[in-house]
Amino acid sequence: MKKLDQYIIKTFFGPFLFIFSVLFFIFIVNIIWTQMGQLAGKGLTYWEITKFLFYLGISVVSMVLPLTILLSSIMTFGDFGERYELAAMKAAGISLVRVMMPLFITVSILAGILFLFSNNVIPDFQRKAKNMMFNIISSKPAINFTPGVFIDQISGYSVKFDKIQGENGEKLEGVFLHKNASTYDDQQTIIAKRGKFAPAVDRNYLKLILYDGYVYTDNVSNKSYEERLKQPNQSVKFDSLVNHFDISELINKGIENEKITDDYRFQTYGEVAKTLEKNRKDNVTIMGSVSSPIISQTNNYVQYIDKTKTKEKVTQPYKIDTLKKPKKLEVLWGAYNKIESLKAAVMSNQGAIDDLVKQHNKIVIYQQRIISYSFTCIIFFLIGASLGSIIRKGGMGLPVIIAIVIFIIFYVLNLSVENLSWKGSLNPYLATWIPNIVLFPFSIWLTYKALTDSQLFDIEKYRALFKPFVERFSKPKEHQRYQ
Repeated sequence: MKKLDQYIIKTFFGPFLFIFSVLFFIFIVNIIWTQMGQLAGKGLTYWEITKFLFYLGISVVSMVLPLTILLSSIMTFGDFGERYELAAMKAAGISLVRVMMPLFITVSILAGILFLFSNNVIPDFQRKAKNMMFNIISSKPAINFTPGVFIDQISGYSVKFDKIQGENGEKLEGVFLHKNASTYDDQQTIIAKRGKFAPAVDRNYLKLILYDGYVYTDNVSNKSYEERLKQPNQSVKFDSLVNHFDISELINKGIENEKITDDYRFQTYGEVAKTLEKNRKDNVTIMGSVSSPIISQTNNYVQYIDKTKTKEKVTQPYKIDTLKKPKKLEVLWGAYNKIESLKAAVMSNQGAIDDLVKQHNKIVIYQQRIISYSFTCIIFFLIGASLGSIIRKGGMGLPVIIAIVIFIIFYVLNLSVENLSWKGSLNPYLATWIPNIVLFPFSIWLTYKALTDSQLFDIEKYRALFKPFVERFSKPKEHQRYQ
């Protein structure tokens, strides 16, 4: 390696290590800010909290590294330009491409390391973070409950507590439990003024004792629509009620030494591909089960029409205009009820379909980002190196502002396309790569401008460009009228 290459790489890694440390600390503080409310005051030791936050914080490396490369490259080439080192290199016959090449190779290596890190290290730490949370749930069941917020951590129930008190968060006030069930199953809601968590004989169960409340039940299972309308609400008042919730699944997942593969966030790129394949097959089965009742409700024979062959001529049973008014109204009313019933069935299934689409697209985006963020590193380097050589300004002033603006554009694009993909409005594969697709031409254009020594940020150049328009629409100064 030539001394010039060593000098360029050494100059780059000076701000790189500093910026990476600062950005990593900022992102970690953001995680602490969002998670500390759920962890503080729950009887956890500082070591448990620190360990948990560290496991969560490892995932921010995939976002910190591209931003660090962007800032470091702008500052490095800005310093070269400000100290006239870049001009000296060009005067010695060294092109900008040659100056950028050692750092381009270095950044490419860093991008490869980020891929390996995102593919192998981050999933493992994500698994450890979630396993630790499950372990905390099993020993301190109130840990994952936020006062005044509905949560679905207890399988089969949506739960909300108005207040959570006690040393380990075992005392509750304003308890609301709703059993998650479809519109065709029995509905149950439990409301109590007070409650508390108590140790269960079997650690696979969560014991919840409720005081002074009501159990509201609607027995609608296997009953027709007319019977459901006539079904009165049933309520039972209780002084105390004991519930046992099965949390064995959560606790079993909480073993850190066990390899968990049922969550896509714990998997490598290849394992996620297998999960996607299985998810697609499951979605086809679920969609079939969702659509079959609607088809049957519309016409019991519609699913056999294509297979049925008949030589008999199908004739229209009657024309509605030929019916008398009472019979006509009866037919129309029956058709209206049937359509409304179908609409209700479709609307009730829409939420399930949206959840399937959102979950599938989440998995795709997670998988593709393992690769896309590595390419983002290279794109950010091209942008940063080009901007640094153009503005020729080092330090923490203008370069930082420009880098932050570019990163905000990238981040907003990321969030926007992600939300569109979750709603099913955008292909998840395309959504993952759109930020890179948008910024890559910009990086090539900036690189071209840097190679041609374009005065892209020369204010006088733009002032001269717009001067004819400004003079045309501006009034002359008072002293100029008499010259």
